[in-house]
Parts: sequence; C-alpha cells; structure tokens
Amino acid sequence: MPETVPDPFPGTAPKTAPDLSVVVHGRNVQDHLPALLDSLDAHPLTGVEVIVAAVGDWARETAERHAPAFTVLPLPDTAGDAAARSAGAARARGRWLHFVHAKDGLPAGAPSALARHAAGLPDRVDVLLCDHVRSSWRASGLPSPDGPRLARAGRAGDGLSLDDRAALLRLTPLLGTRAVRAGFWRRHERLLTTEDEPFAAYAALLLADRVACLPQPAYDDRRLRPESLPPVTPAERYALVDRYEALLGLTAGRPAVHGVLYDLMIRDCLHTFARAGMPDDVAREFFRRASVTARRHRPEGHRQPAGLEGMRRSLLEEGAYGKYRALRSASHARRAVRTAARTGRRRAGTRLRTLQYRAALARPVDPHLAVFSAYWNRGVACNPAAIAAGLAELAPSVHPVWVVTAQGAALLPPGTDHVVPGTRRYWEVLARAKYLVNNVNFPDAVVKRPGTVHLQTHHGTPLKRMGVDQLPYPAAAHGLDFQALLERVDKWDYSVSANSHSTRMWQRAYPSDHISLDHGYPRNDVYYTAGAAEVRAARERLGIAPGRRAVLYAPTHRDYEAGWTPRLDLAALAESLGGETILLVRAHYFYDGAASALGDLRRTGRVVDVSSYEPVEELCLAADALVTDYSSIMFDYANLDRPIVIHADDWETYRTTRGVYFDLTAEAPGPVARTQADLTEILTTDAWHDERAAKARAAFRRRFCEYDDGHAAERVVRRVFLGEDERTLPPVLPVEDRTPAPSPEEACAS
Repeated sequence: MPETVPDPFPGTAPKTAPDLSVVVHGRNVQDHLPALLDSLDAHPLTGVEVIVAAVGDWARETAERHAPAFTVLPLPDTAGDAAARSAGAARARGRWLHFVHAKDGLPAGAPSALARHAAGLPDRVDVLLCDHVRSSWRASGLPSPDGPRLARAGRAGDGLSLDDRAALLRLTPLLGTRAVRAGFWRRHERLLTTEDEPFAAYAALLLADRVACLPQPAYDDRRLRPESLPPVTPAERYALVDRYEALLGLTAGRPAVHGVLYDLMIRDCLHTFARAGMPDDVAREFFRRASVTARRHRPEGHRQPAGLEGMRRSLLEEGAYGKYRALRSASHARRAVRTAARTGRRRAGTRLRTLQYRAALARPVDPHLAVFSAYWNRGVACNPAAIAAGLAELAPSVHPVWVVTAQGAALLPPGTDHVVPGTRRYWEVLARAKYLVNNVNFPDAVVKRPGTVHLQTHHGTPLKRMGVDQLPYPAAAHGLDFQALLERVDKWDYSVSANSHSTRMWQRAYPSDHISLDHGYPRNDVYYTAGAAEVRAARERLGIAPGRRAVLYAPTHRDYEAGWTPRLDLAALAESLGGETILLVRAHYFYDGAASALGDLRRTGRVVDVSSYEPVEELCLAADALVTDYSSIMFDYANLDRPIVIHADDWETYRTTRGVYFDLTAEAPGPVARTQADLTEILTTDAWHDERAAKARAAFRRRFCEYDDGHAAERVVRRVFLGEDERTLPPVLPVEDRTPAPSPEEACAS
C-alpha cells in the first residue's frame, strides 16, 4: 500500500506521499535561483515535490513564476538559511528530504534519480550520500573529489555504518549532497537546523544509523566569489573551532570516527589560520582556541604525519603561537626568494610613470580631492557630471579634477580642472584623491588605498548581459579579461542604481562586496528639474521650429558587427514622415564612421546628425518622441513620460549573440516595430502616442524609473561625500507623484 500522510494544512484530504521533497531555500543570491527553478521545471519529476522557501521579495517573485507546479513559502528578508530549511521541511510531504540552496543547482534528472534510489532503501538507512559537481563564475560542472570515495564505499543493500566507513567524513561537507529521511530529520531537527551548514552536513552522518551511497552527481555546488561576500568577522573565525568542539562531542565511544574528525579539525584550523589574513590579535586568539580544543580531543596514540605538515600540527597542539608564526615566515621567505629569482629581472625596467605613481602613493590621501571620469575619459558627461554639479553645490570644499583625453580637453567647459592620462599630474591625483568617480572603470594600475572611496555610477540600465554574464556569449566576451574586470570591480565601494532591476543585475554581473546606492541616476535629475524655458532653449539650439515634431533616433551598437550599419533608410523614413517632422539621429559613440554616412542626409533639413552633441539629456528634452532599438537611452527617456517606439528588426540575433536579461518585445515601453514599414506606420498614425502606448509606458516607468525623481545627485553626494546616514536622505517619490519636464508642445504653448 502506498504510504499516505496528512496534509500539514487542515481541511484538505490526505495525499499520497512523494518519495522525495526538494526543499529549495534562501535568497536569490546574485540571481542564480531562476536557473535552478527552470532546470527543475524542464524535466519530469516523478515521485518528487518541490517546495521553495523563498527569503525576500526577489526570491518570492522568482519562485511565484513557477507556481502552482512548485509550492512557494514566502519568508521575510530577516529569515536565515536555517529558518528557511526548517520552514520548507515543515511543509514537505516526502519520505525523504533534499535541501538545495537557492544559489546552487541540480544536474538534469538528479531529483528523480535520488527519489528512485531512496525509495528502494530499507528503513534503517537515514542518509543517502551523493556526488556533486562544482561551478563558479568562470566554469560550470567541474568534477568533485568525492566520486572515488563514494565508489569505494560501494552500494551495500542495507546501508553502511559510519563506524565501518569513517572515511566518508572526508566527503565535502555539503548538506545538499545528503538526502535525509524525513523522520530522521524531524527526530534531530534541533541539532541539524543551524546556520552552520557544514556542521549540519557532518552531524547528519554522525547521527545516522546507517548511510547509503549514490556515486553519481546529484548536486551542483556554486562557489560564490569570496570578494562578493561580506568580510568574515572574528566571531565567525572562532565558530570554526566551536563547530568541531560540538561535533567531536558526538563521537564518544567511536574511535575510528573520532580520529578522522580530529584530523579534519586540525586541517581546517591550519588552513584557516594560514589563509584568512586575520589581524594578529584575532589570529592569536584563534590559535589559542584551536590549540585548547586540539589538546582536549587528541586521540590516544595519535601519530602526526611526517615532514612540515607534522611540524605544523605539533606546534598547534602545543599552543606554540610564536614558533608557528616563525615557521610560516621562514616558509614564505623561501618562496619569495624562489619567486624573485624567476621574475626579478623582468621588472628591472620599471617605467618612469610607475615610479612617479608609487612616489605619490607614499604621500597622504587628500580628503578634499575627487577625480572624475566618464566614458573612457571622453569629457564632462553622464552621472559623474551630475554628481560633480551636486558636489559644487553641497560640498564645495571638495575639489573635482576631470580625466580627459588631450583631444577632449579643448571641449571642456571653461575653468574645468583636468588632467590628461599618462602625465605626471594624472598619476599624482589618482594616487592622492580620496574620491574616484567613474561610469566605467579606472585603469588596472590604479591602487585602492585605505580610506579612499571608489564610486561606480554606471551609464545605463542593463537590458543586455553585462560583466561575467557575458561569458556564454562569444561575440560579447571576445577580448575581455574577466579576472582583470573583477579585480577592478573589487575596488568599488559604491554602485549607483536607478531601479531594483539594475541593483539585482549588478549583483549578478559584478559579484563583489560593494554597497548599492538605490538613489536613482543623477544624470536623470534634469528630466524633473527642467522647465518650459529649458525645453524651448534646447530645441532652439538644435534649430527645431515651434510646431515641428522632433523624433530622436538613437540605436545602440551590435557586438556582432564591425562598424556602424544603418538599420533604417533614413531618407525614406524622413520622406514618409513629412516636412513637419525632424529626425535627430544619434549614432552610438563606438562608431566613428557614422558622421560621414549621415552627411548627405543633413542637406535635406529633415535629418540632423546629433551623434557628437552633448549632453544627450538635452536631446531628450528637445525630442517629442524616441525611436531606439536596445539602447539604454530608453530607460532614461522614460522619465519624461513621452512616447517611445522600439525598432527591433534583429531582436532574435541580438538576443542570441549578446544575451539579454528580459524580453524587450514583451515588456517594451511602447509599440514595437519589426520592419521599417512597421515603424513608418506607427509614426504616421496615432499608434506612437495612443492609449495602448501610454499604458505600456506607464508599466515600464514603474519598473525602470523606480528611484529617479530629480533628487538622485543630492542623495549620492550627501551619502558618499558628506557621510550622511541613508535614513536622513530625501525619500524617493512614488512614480505617480513626480512631475517630469513639460513636453515640447506644452513648453512652446506656455
């Protein structure tokens, strides 16, 4: 007879228990949860139920896209991993439980394989061990070292006793590689429900009557970049010793198990001590605690390994901190000599600029100096320019210096203090400035000095894949050094965001321990502060007469194209739109040849080449409507609540070669044209500004103009440069309470 269990929710009929409950738990860390849930949804789950204990809104929103196929348990942001596992287990109906962290993955078919194997195990078996693969930002599906151990353990029909197979403790301590019988979990839940997952993984083996082995990968352990995680606290260091103190207490009367666990403790303590980079006082206390535990639990007759490793272990057990540090220093010195012998002469020809930079680094940081750069040193633009303007008003004691190319220096506003890359003063200000502000990245050679603040402003909301998310797309990843990129990202202290979508995607694309400033894009403030006079002035500078419609056409570049390829017959489009419409054409700044391609069209008077016009925000103020493809300008222009038309003639190619974060054709800010004929029809009828277009634009604004309200620069300056608490900053106004700059029609009528 199939086993039945009462449903945990009263008022429902008992249901046949599934063989396995997969309990997905935790936050949507760096947006890895969608791939996990999609993989579960993509294959039949015979005898398997899926419960998602979703911590926080992002995880809940992601999980609810899979309801009702999966059971979703929304949990508050304050819930830890242990609470999420416990909540999921309480809802589970399966005879076996498999805990899967939201950041990790499952190989195809793994749940069904676990369920089938677990269903055939006798009641004495409490834990089913499986192999796993390992993934990171740079590689996926790497084999683990556990496979051979599991294979050697064999597939005993009635399970194995840990006392006879103590070497199983040497398996990687991942709870996700241990499916546990539901009754066993509930008997020991108090001990197994802990934030210390390795403790739970070890304890499950120590408490089990018998264990079984499945020597095939059924879990994907995703290793997050250590640089993307919060710094480890002293208490967390000491907790490693406490973990083994508690675990060794479970091994009384089990000498083989005790001996293996003792060796694991010594190994982990030595590795932690050697690699953690702890301050001396923390290291000394950690060593003392580890030494006390080592002496207390040292097995009788225990023999140390030979060589240097044995010396290290003996010194730890003796509590000889000074001798241990001396031994480490001697080892490091020998390695340093060998390294110097191999590479010393390569660096003999150090360049003068490096010497100048090093000399400047020896001088104190100037708390009143800020270095700004935008778009690879093109000039005063974008978010850095808006922040610099706010700085002049709110913190005039901080002196800004702009990095610009020699060609761009002549175009700077009068009186702009600037440096040219490579000059002596360039290296001096980079070395001494407390604040470094950029919408891309500073060179690799720039050192992140203690006490300095690196502010990354970005220059758009991500539709296309960015950062490490470009790895699977060769056209986008070609020539990129992702390790060097992440080393630059690790220097960021703050990352500016215009919406929660960007915040989440930056976490995913740039995994590092920076703080997200959910304050809005400073460059977009002007869309709320400009009045009718500013709109009229912008149109006058562009030669747009009152009563004429100005359409800004701003396409982005394609990674799969070498140069600028016009995607529209602009002459034909201008002819179709008539003499009352002017096309403002802004080719992407990556393409220098666009100006010559547009030269003949300028003579018609209906097409204006604004590819070099700065600032772009002024073009947006002047335009009645925007036509773009996949450019991030759409997210900024949406703040004006003016019509937007998407021209997506190569959407499938772009999506495949570059990768995107969402389907623009389904979530566009207005009508979508797939051909020039479509675009012409939209712009020559009411479709570009009708009720349907307005409804799509409103939904788009709510999602992507979330933090933009005209006060972004103020919030950033007060938070970063004045050190104010986030709670004292001007609150972000709801989208419906904001008043954008007047439309050109309104401005000309006023």
